[in-house]
Amino acid sequence: MKNLQINSKFVPLLITIGLFLALFAAGSVSYEGFFSMQVVLNLLVDNAFLIIVGLSQALVIILGGIDLSCGALIALSSMVAAYSLSHLNLHPALAVLAVLIVCSAFGFVQGWLITYRKFQPFIATLCGMFVARGLCFMINQDTVPITDPFFVTMATTRIKLIPGAAISTSVIIALVIVALYIYIAHFTKFGRAVYAIGGNEQSARLMGLPVDRTKVLAYTLSGFTSGLAGIVFCFYMLSAYGLNAMALEMDAIAAAVIGGTLMTGGVGFVIGSVFGVMIEGIMQTLITFQGDLNSWWTRIAVAFLLCVFIVVQRVLVLKREAKKRIRPVEFIA
Repeated sequence: MKNLQINSKFVPLLITIGLFLALFAAGSVSYEGFFSMQVVLNLLVDNAFLIIVGLSQALVIILGGIDLSCGALIALSSMVAAYSLSHLNLHPALAVLAVLIVCSAFGFVQGWLITYRKFQPFIATLCGMFVARGLCFMINQDTVPITDPFFVTMATTRIKLIPGAAISTSVIIALVIVALYIYIAHFTKFGRAVYAIGGNEQSARLMGLPVDRTKVLAYTLSGFTSGLAGIVFCFYMLSAYGLNAMALEMDAIAAAVIGGTLMTGGVGFVIGSVFGVMIEGIMQTLITFQGDLNSWWTRIAVAFLLCVFIVVQRVLVLKREAKKRIRPVEFIA
């Protein structure tokens, strides 16, 4: 009987899923009331916006880049939405459209700078982060409440799944975006081009793939997704402030890496970032149930997990390179 072999590219994702199940099992054994459907659903409710932005971050990292502007764009999204509703008296649909246009434009400009002006992704998106934060405070320096009936309804509506378990509308939006990203990444020409460029950009060009167009489109999509995450963030907070979502881009990057996305590009699954977010959320929940630990222990635990997953990824890369190494050919005279 042949041994069951698992493709190495699935190993980080399987480790992530196994870790999530292990943490949930540990919490269920340690704390009364932890083992319930609502605890799991609360992870989705509280992190719907992070799940959405984590998907785009994973795709950009697979491309071989990074996006540091997503947290600032979420803050800008909430500020643009609040200003459009309270000062311009726009219809909620127009306010949402304005947010998506602004954030998509941010993503397009960053992608254009990276692709055609050869900016490093780190520098281009760092500049985008600073600009977005600055624009937030140019719009308003104070907290702006969102009292629009549509946003309030979206924030307060709960959808019951089973008795004692319910989700918010934000979770529905997040799950739809998850499905769309899985389709885009794994079942479209664009998604295949993203993986090819992340694996080896020069080879992708020699294959005739539209490298430049794909890179610009990927960053534009990231900006659009950040804007959508910002709308969901508005449903969660019902307020806007320039310092909202501070360092959220780091949480998104951590979720992508913990989810099995290789920082060097070309390897990973967007669904992995969802489990990465869930792991961050369940660690926070465990600390809450413990009661006597500071919430900053979550950051320490995430840092430890990042180190572990980077080591695992490095080992897998070295094994893959060893398999590809060609043995020297011996010539007999």
